[in-house]
Amino acid sequence: MTPRCRDGHAPAMNAKPQAVVVGAGPAGLMAAEGLSAQGWRVEIMEAMPSPGRKFLMAGKSGLNLTMDEPVEDFIGAYGEAAPHLAPFMRIFGPAEVMAWARGLGQEVFTGSTGRVFPVAMKASPLLRACLARLAEQGCTLRTRWRWTGWADDAATRLTFETPEGTMERRPDRTVLALGGASWRRLGSDGTWAPLLAERGVPLAPFRPANMGMARRWSDHMARHLGQPVKNVALMAGGRRVPGEFVLSARGLEGSGIYALYRELRDGHQLTLDLLPALDAETIARRLAKRRKGETLTNHLRKTLGLDATKRALLNETARPLPQAPETLATLLKSVEIETDGPRPLDEAISTAGGIAWDALNPDLTLKTLPNTTALGEMLDWEAPTGGYLITACLATAVGWVSSPPRTVG
Repeated sequence: MTPRCRDGHAPAMNAKPQAVVVGAGPAGLMAAEGLSAQGWRVEIMEAMPSPGRKFLMAGKSGLNLTMDEPVEDFIGAYGEAAPHLAPFMRIFGPAEVMAWARGLGQEVFTGSTGRVFPVAMKASPLLRACLARLAEQGCTLRTRWRWTGWADDAATRLTFETPEGTMERRPDRTVLALGGASWRRLGSDGTWAPLLAERGVPLAPFRPANMGMARRWSDHMARHLGQPVKNVALMAGGRRVPGEFVLSARGLEGSGIYALYRELRDGHQLTLDLLPALDAETIARRLAKRRKGETLTNHLRKTLGLDATKRALLNETARPLPQAPETLATLLKSVEIETDGPRPLDEAISTAGGIAWDALNPDLTLKTLPNTTALGEMLDWEAPTGGYLITACLATAVGWVSSPPRTVG
């Protein structure tokens, strides 16, 4: 990439153009790496005391970087946003994410479900290696610098609240990589939305994605909260997915719930098949062998292997249980779980909504703001769990940097 000055011409040898990257998550750091490697003088501004806080949180239970699958299949997971993201994914898809991690000294492996993890399983070694590379390339990272908008009508002078007071920058290129609107305490708070709206940038409302569902439990469920419900099939809106989830004090969480987040967010009924490996006829036949005097609870445990958590959930949602084997078998294959809707936006793993695609040029520059690019989760797309979120954030950055960012006068 050849850097360009405000008049579009190549700069003098000693006059590097300046880029300010606002946000030190995966998209911002990757954009900074690409720009600095191509000759830009880069400052990274982060509102939090340290960079990559949500990235580090994502790695607490094992950092799922991407999914080891063909890139066209991978792109399909983004639904309506797939056509917009596809050009960037074809430049930097799952294979490139794995190569990037290895290039930073972090070997990866593919799990049984196709999910890709660093061997270290943590995000911190990868983040440290990334920051070290940025330092080697001359990037400057400033923490506790919160972007507060622009100081001029032309939107060329950026303003920041810092420990030293209000500061300004007038870069040749502004890169906004501020994340979505969940996990406020980690810096992804969506407070940038009004700043862009005031400048005429169309925005789609924020909505939770990959979120838990709220439910109030009876006192009888107290000892089961925090326990997983394993080996079930979850159904909503015509979709059926195998998986598991966790009963929490606030409702239902975990991978099985997240897999159906679009359907559940849209109000479809959640239904469980507690015994997906058995058909209703087999279950009924086994239930019919109940011995005289044997309790139903003991019969469900011994005959069908229904553990205490599943039995508690069954009683919580469908009591009194039917005694007829055929009727009970049908129930076990279709337990309806009433919920109180999605958990709050700030608790979601990620968010839908943000900058509308029609606010952007094909290269992700904002139509109404000269020399300003938006990347990552700020854009209006959503993705299931499985490394899709991190990959898309990285891909938008790499794909954009791959086309020389010019400045306009």
